[in-house]
Amino acid sequence: MSIAVDLSGRTALITGASSGLGSRFGRLLAANGANVALGARRKDRLEALASEIGANAAAVEMDVAREADIIAGFDAAEDAFGTVDTVIANAGVDGAGMMNDIAEEEIERTLAINLKGAILTAREGARRMMAAGTPKGRIVMIASITAFEPSPGLVAYAASKAGVVQAARSMAREWARAGICVNTISPGYIRTAINDDWFDTEPGKKQIARFPKRRLMGEEGLDGPLLFLCSDAAEFVTGSDFVLDDGQTL
Repeated sequence: MSIAVDLSGRTALITGASSGLGSRFGRLLAANGANVALGARRKDRLEALASEIGANAAAVEMDVAREADIIAGFDAAEDAFGTVDTVIANAGVDGAGMMNDIAEEEIERTLAINLKGAILTAREGARRMMAAGTPKGRIVMIASITAFEPSPGLVAYAASKAGVVQAARSMAREWARAGICVNTISPGYIRTAINDDWFDTEPGKKQIARFPKRRLMGEEGLDGPLLFLCSDAAEFVTGSDFVLDDGQTL
């Protein structure tokens, strides 16, 4: 987290902030001057992270699969810090399972959290930015390289992330004249809580060996682009997808 971008005066709401990339994003933005509302379902973890970060962080309990929770989360963020002008829609589940075996309920859950939840989070943020007359709104939605690559065993997940990319481009067009920039980051494979067990298996190790650099990407590889997209410097960047994958798709 040595990259420095001045985010002073910004208030960010980050979903999926109780672990993994979301918690890193919270620390990163706070370290660069932003107020951060940490959103997720596990409030105990959020409170621990907020306590670690300090006075410019607040725990916001929310389930992105429920619009009422999203609205309540933004209300809580505003109570703590004022209007949210930066949104990172990061909450997600892996929805793993071969297509012939995965349950209908798991497909629905994956789409509800990864796609519907991301769209509703972005929409609520944009509504409030427009109501407040926010001049430089920023929305970053976390997609995945599986949005473009065939991903056996991750069909529901890949479909949800492809939907996130196209939804972001469409919302960027709708909100362009409101001064809201909407972009996506499509990370490569990073070791996180949702895939840790897989990469310890023999098939997981073989997958890593097929990557050009024969390694998983480090989560720090997202830091610079994320900070840029949340900053004033990203004024002329909207409707774009940033593939950050350490060459895994080459």
